[in-house]
Amino acid sequence: MRAAQVEQYNKNNISVKMVSLDIPVIGERDVLVRVSAAGVNPLDNMISRGEVKMIVPYKLPTVAGNEFVGVVEKVGANVSKFKVNDRVFARLPLDKIGAFAEYVAVNENAIAKVPNYLSDVEAAAVPLTALTIMQVLELMKAEKGKTIFISGGTGSVGAMAIPIAKAKGLEVITNGSAENKDRVLELGASRFIDYKTEDYSKSLSNIDYVLDTLGGNETEKQMQILKKGGKMVSLRAMPNGAFAKRMRLPMWKQIILGFAGSKFDKLAGKYGISYDFIFVESSGKQLQEVADLFEKLKIKPSIDTVYTLEEVNSALDKVANGRSNGKTVITM
Repeated sequence: MRAAQVEQYNKNNISVKMVSLDIPVIGERDVLVRVSAAGVNPLDNMISRGEVKMIVPYKLPTVAGNEFVGVVEKVGANVSKFKVNDRVFARLPLDKIGAFAEYVAVNENAIAKVPNYLSDVEAAAVPLTALTIMQVLELMKAEKGKTIFISGGTGSVGAMAIPIAKAKGLEVITNGSAENKDRVLELGASRFIDYKTEDYSKSLSNIDYVLDTLGGNETEKQMQILKKGGKMVSLRAMPNGAFAKRMRLPMWKQIILGFAGSKFDKLAGKYGISYDFIFVESSGKQLQEVADLFEKLKIKPSIDTVYTLEEVNSALDKVANGRSNGKTVITM
């Protein structure tokens, strides 16, 4: 089968190598899926740059790619939830990625059935970002009727986070460039802030929850808009000790990340809020909840650009350097 591999960690080079590999062998609880499309994410580039090896130390070379959609071709002896020809999608388990390939073997507990109304390209855009917002809201213990600010909500994360947060009963506020205003409001945001003409840190206050997708200097700015006791979850700032403990990392990693993330813990204490970092995990159960929600609401993910598997490096470059109005997807 054709596959795209990360050959070595290189902070200055995110390219992967096209190779020919054997079709994976499945275990008793696995299914073999013929992949039709795969979502491309900033995480894929972070892995190539070696930025997540403290959390997941991949043994290289490894097939790249974190999420896919495809059709079940074979099931293991003890698989009970799926059958041949089921159309499924998943965010692959952290320790067993490999979506940028013609076939993938995956445990049945990681996958869910795709809503019928979604095309393969649309479905490939769903798992990682949808599970991210589901797990963020779970970590926040978010309550209906409260307000969430999703920073930089015009990209692929926001395109998924906004309708799911709204469906969960939250009032959603986001910011970004003005040309995306109408699309974002249609997704379910109640307020859109043009980052060029309005500073959200001055116009917003008393917010219950913040999803930080920006990191950098924006993280502290977003802390300032939260009410006392408010909660921030970041995708882009720094893992902290609480994250390392939640991920059940070895004690030495808990100590290192506890030190590394202490800056944000101290800032959170200064503003009287809580700070958490998240690294989205696979969950077929949560993804099926997403699929059922999508089926009911007919949510359509925003797609930016579609590439072929052979163009995977162009797709990775697009995610790293191109302005995006939705998800980048590769097809097989």
